[in-house]
Amino acid sequence: MIPTKTDLFPKIKETIENIRVQGIGEDRKMILQPLIDFIQNKVNQNQAIRINFICTHNSRRSHFSQVWAQTLAYYFKINTVFCYSGGTEATALFPMVAETLGNQGYAIQKLSETNNPVYAIKFAENEHPIIGFSKKMDHEFNPKSEFAAIMTCDSANEACPFVPGAEQRVPVTFEDPKAFDNTPQQAQKYLERSIQIATELYYVFSQIESKK
Repeated sequence: MIPTKTDLFPKIKETIENIRVQGIGEDRKMILQPLIDFIQNKVNQNQAIRINFICTHNSRRSHFSQVWAQTLAYYFKINTVFCYSGGTEATALFPMVAETLGNQGYAIQKLSETNNPVYAIKFAENEHPIIGFSKKMDHEFNPKSEFAAIMTCDSANEACPFVPGAEQRVPVTFEDPKAFDNTPQQAQKYLERSIQIATELYYVFSQIESKK
């Protein structure tokens, strides 16, 4: 069978279909609303939707966010979404992030063996992979203008009151699973954070209305 637009990898589709947004509190929905408004405004104007998820090291939360946002835009058939990630400094995509996404159904291939490896992360057979590696937010891989900067950690939010080129800056911060590195809870806590980010971004994209 030739894959169609809706053919996410089965385990990813199952994860998405099991998402329940009822647990998102009203305070959190208020935090997410500016991102919803940014996307809706772009949809209304038939414009490309560029979203750069920014964290200090571009190693954990910003990558989870980039991957899930691109996947959920695809799921909800919002075709003009382009997701990126960056940091206030570059380190490396933390291996447990790739492992967690792989366990959730993504096809992940490491393209380079360096201190900052590059990963191809696929959510559907016929779609271009997301390219994951750690980079500064102004890296040439990322957009220079006409994008929303989503601050996914408190330290980046505090360190970057202004993001050059961003049309809008939206703090949507998450707790860092790094706190559980090298503990028996590590895998579970990374999975919990990935599911939280997927759930909140599901809510965001579920609120978008197609242009009539």
